[in-house]
Amino acid sequence: QVQLVESGGGSVQSGGSLSLSCAASGYTNSQYCMGWFRQAPGKEREGVARINSVGTTTYTDSVKGRFTISRDNAKNTLYLQMNSLKPEDTAIYYCASGWYGSCSGSWRYWGQGTQVTVSS
Repeated sequence: QVQLVESGGGSVQSGGSLSLSCAASGYTNSQYCMGWFRQAPGKEREGVARINSVGTTTYTDSVKGRFTISRDNAKNTLYLQMNSLKPEDTAIYYCASGWYGSCSGSWRYWGQGTQVTVSS
């Protein structure tokens, strides 16, 4: 059974940092694109960052320079380092695994989400 389990969410003040993890089990995620998404109350889910099977990363404009996505294939784990957090980063953060090594397709597996709250 495939599972993606996020951890590391919490509450932090504006300007602070959090590090999210997404542990995969039931399959080897190193061959696939992995991504982080978030959904704030009353808003649609948006893509935050993604990393393909060869380590190429992309970010949504609002987090560029503040967030860093990475993966440890030996641990089958995806990470999101979030620095200089802002109240508008408050959301439930989800990790997802794609169908392919490139990040051009849809998303196959999703985690259950972890709450990130940034206070001003």
